[in-house]
Amino acid sequence: MTQPRLAVFDCDGTLVDSQHNIVAAMDAAWRARGLQPLPAASVRRVVGLPLLEAISILHPLGSKEIHLSLTEDYKNAFHSLRQQPDHHEPLYPGTVEALDAMEAAGFGLAVATGKSRRGLDATLERHGIQGRFLTLKTADDGPGKPHPHMLEEAMAEAGVSPAATVMIGDTVFDIEMARNAQVRSIGVSWGYHDPDELHAAGAAGVIDEFGELAAKAAELFGGENATR
Repeated sequence: MTQPRLAVFDCDGTLVDSQHNIVAAMDAAWRARGLQPLPAASVRRVVGLPLLEAISILHPLGSKEIHLSLTEDYKNAFHSLRQQPDHHEPLYPGTVEALDAMEAAGFGLAVATGKSRRGLDATLERHGIQGRFLTLKTADDGPGKPHPHMLEEAMAEAGVSPAATVMIGDTVFDIEMARNAQVRSIGVSWGYHDPDELHAAGAAGVIDEFGELAAKAAELFGGENATR
């Protein structure tokens, strides 16, 4: 008998196109400390890491106190952006249909993200998909990517094994987290890291649109539907 399976999704850059707001919030944080804002490409490179770690990478000469201050500035700026009436943070095309297809194939759904729980809850609620996931793992839950902790916790809560789990993400941090947890992974090409990097990090495949996800997952699991 086939075992229950779990599809774990990253959020920013995988489910949700949030790069404009991430870059804008980082710009605001840097300006608040009298620093020259960074190139957008540099900011996108660290999306997915725990926020303090990402800021430490972006400002390597800064002290721990400066890094902590920038982290708070970023959180405040992002929260303010989310309150604006013109706030725009769309789902990528085909997201809802992909969730439907994975559930129809017998997968439970989960999220593992570098966002805070407050930020993730706000994002999922905005798009009306907050009830779709068996478990939500965020930067508030312990070590961040590429540490396997979030995936291990998600699997434990869903009652599935690494062999029955697939991670879907757009960065090498997602793929490395999956590898560290002995989980297979599928990269997406529309996010923040190049497909070649995702392949090199160990992704079993990289899809160019969400409509390809269910077929790629079926390929990884031998084409059989799972039980729920």
